[in-house]
Amino acid sequence: MLSRTIISSASACKQSAQLRKYVVPALSSRIDPIHSQGHNSKRINTINNSIHPNPTNFNTKKHHFSSAVAETAEETPSVANTSTSTPFIPSPERKYEFFQNVEITSDGIAIIKFDNPSKKVNTISFKLKDEAEALWANEIHSDLNIKGVVFTSGKPDGFIAGADIFDIQSLEKKEDVIPLIESATKFFHHLKSKGVPLVCAINGPALGGGLEWALWCDYRICTDSPKTKLGLPEVKLGLLPGFGGTQNLHKLVGLQKAMDMMLTGKDIRPAQAKRMGLVDLVVAPQSLEQVAMDTAKGLANGSIKKSVGKKKKSLQDKLVEGTSLGRHFMWKTINDMVQKNTNGKYPAPFAIIDAVKYGLEHPSGDAKFQFERESFAKLAATTESDALIGIFDGMTRMKKHEYGKLAHPVEKVAVMGAGLMGAGIAQVSAEKGFQVLLKDRDDAAISRGQSYITGNWQKKVKRKRMSNYKYNTNSANVVGLTDDMANWKKHFGSADMIIEAVFEDLDLKRKIIAQCEAVTPDHCVFATNTSAIPIADIAQGSTRPELIVGMHYFSPVPSMPLLEVIPHSGTADVAKAAALEVGTKQGKTCIEVKDVPGFYVNRCLGPFLIEVSALVEDGVKLEALDKAMKNFGMPVGPVTLADEVGIDVTHKVASFLSQADLGVRMTGGDVSLMENMIKKGWLGKKSGQGFYTYDGKKKTINSEVQSYISEFAKRDLGLKEHDIQDRIVSRFVNEAAKCLEDEIISDPVVGDIGLVFGTGFAPFTGGPFRYIDTYGADKYVGMMHNLADKYGPQFEPCQLLQDYAASGKKFHG
Repeated sequence: MLSRTIISSASACKQSAQLRKYVVPALSSRIDPIHSQGHNSKRINTINNSIHPNPTNFNTKKHHFSSAVAETAEETPSVANTSTSTPFIPSPERKYEFFQNVEITSDGIAIIKFDNPSKKVNTISFKLKDEAEALWANEIHSDLNIKGVVFTSGKPDGFIAGADIFDIQSLEKKEDVIPLIESATKFFHHLKSKGVPLVCAINGPALGGGLEWALWCDYRICTDSPKTKLGLPEVKLGLLPGFGGTQNLHKLVGLQKAMDMMLTGKDIRPAQAKRMGLVDLVVAPQSLEQVAMDTAKGLANGSIKKSVGKKKKSLQDKLVEGTSLGRHFMWKTINDMVQKNTNGKYPAPFAIIDAVKYGLEHPSGDAKFQFERESFAKLAATTESDALIGIFDGMTRMKKHEYGKLAHPVEKVAVMGAGLMGAGIAQVSAEKGFQVLLKDRDDAAISRGQSYITGNWQKKVKRKRMSNYKYNTNSANVVGLTDDMANWKKHFGSADMIIEAVFEDLDLKRKIIAQCEAVTPDHCVFATNTSAIPIADIAQGSTRPELIVGMHYFSPVPSMPLLEVIPHSGTADVAKAAALEVGTKQGKTCIEVKDVPGFYVNRCLGPFLIEVSALVEDGVKLEALDKAMKNFGMPVGPVTLADEVGIDVTHKVASFLSQADLGVRMTGGDVSLMENMIKKGWLGKKSGQGFYTYDGKKKTINSEVQSYISEFAKRDLGLKEHDIQDRIVSRFVNEAAKCLEDEIISDPVVGDIGLVFGTGFAPFTGGPFRYIDTYGADKYVGMMHNLADKYGPQFEPCQLLQDYAASGKKFHG
């Protein structure tokens, strides 16, 4: 058996950063063995760590900071990458490319609707800004009959998804963005100079530049639609809000909540937005436009007062934000926690802090906006922003495939096995609207699986992340079945996909395939959730081998964002398409990889694990190993990681890959380090003793472990931190490049996404291939040759890396 994932684990990080999914996804977890059929609540408790260390979540009550990212990877991007492919030709029916024709009511209220019909979502671009200037000049500014303006959207479920990142990417010199942003800021001031009330009516996402537009208005109304969310997520792309967000937000919601929003990039839902003063009214979607028009009219005639944001501050808020001592304490706390959670690797949060502070010190005039836009340009030129935007673009690309439209769209999914993996798969499937059949051998097994699912949903309801209605709908989507139920075959007779999640036993998997093929329709795709057994071997003996595909989930499934889709050589396109579409709908970022031992993510982790044991042999202390990799940018060190995963499971990973086809790349270390620990019963955190000794939340290295490690060490090379990092990371990076060379992955984007979302590979680097581009392939290959001369052929760079070093090519143009 292989571990479902070897990645950053929560308690390991001991940082308050919490990772949820980025437009993106979620990235880290407590890890359990492959097909754990039990449900130990302590083992499966997850504390998410940051993929994009959006560094603080400033809780004014406890001064607690945590990172947050968007809830679901498949949701509308907060910053879109779009470009116009065909020129727009105006006509009387459609005067504008980015707006519907202006409507003016009999009361003199102008209704301006954002709507680019060629795009699914509205985005803010400089081209839109230019058109908005023309619209305002031609139809609004000089018309004395207009008494108020309502900004809203012509899209049924979206206001503005954010700024068009293509504008930034297209600039060779990032400082050229400064005058462009300046012209946008001047336009917003020009809007307000007309002296009529500006009302923003929001239904659906208002993110990034979309929310910044709303902040310039006098009154904000949003709907109670579950699709409505407001936020400034620029920090996730290594940027800051550039259209006045750092200056305007805190005036409405207060400094602490504003910093929380901008430093985490978190989404704010309607009810919370109303409570904190971000919006003034929350209404039903059907009422939005009429209420907005009535509000604009009321603001114009004085019957409604202009918004002042949060009307009443608590005593604590007054003391923290309203006194010099309180502000000093607040800024120190924020800075300390940002530094702790980002380790100084991400410049954007610090720039956000500086921009807000500068504005407070220079409250009048344009200086504060100038400081903001200049800071934006500096951030846009950083390698960190380029890397994070690369991840965003990669995630967006992974949502698409080229295998054609499914003749039988997947609506009903049958999950075989109600253990931790199967229950998790059933949960994410039901949440996304699939009809789910969850089958196991008996009532006890099904009961454990359903208890796990309902327990997770009940926690969401308690935390107000799920409504009671959604809880009931999700619950109704799951039907439990057992072997002794006579009707299970009838249920399976209408299944579109089977996802098998049983133990790593080849005969058992083949037996289940035969059972399912006998009762499922001919179009039904069979997906096997394995991390060790070749998909081709599982497909042998099948009557429909072309419909068998691997879907390698990572544990715990509800928290982990990555899914490896593994076709064997005979898998049909329809099966690949079904797996990718189901995975994407489940909220996963899917990568397609070749059917080889370890697939991609675990294959890259093999040499990494071996090198850790080699470093122990060379006298590196356990704490030094963890510290070195944390300082490199990994969310958790390798020693803590092994304890969290389980020493037994980690040993199986290393042993399996040592016997696979990696050859010399799996040499240099000694896996008996963990083998002997297993004999001693030191299985990691789950047993209370691994490399570390665990006492509640406290972990230490006891004298017995120190003695054992000292005996294992063969020498003490006195290695520096950068030596440790070079040795571990180069093994990781070289294997990723070898996977590209051997066509295990199709391109560098897949490789970057896989390791960032599957292992927590330092997100600010953008992944192993962007890391090489930044470092320089020639320089990196030279470093690896030096390591090979010192330590052996396991460090020899693969041919692809050597070719790129010789040619000067980059993996990302």
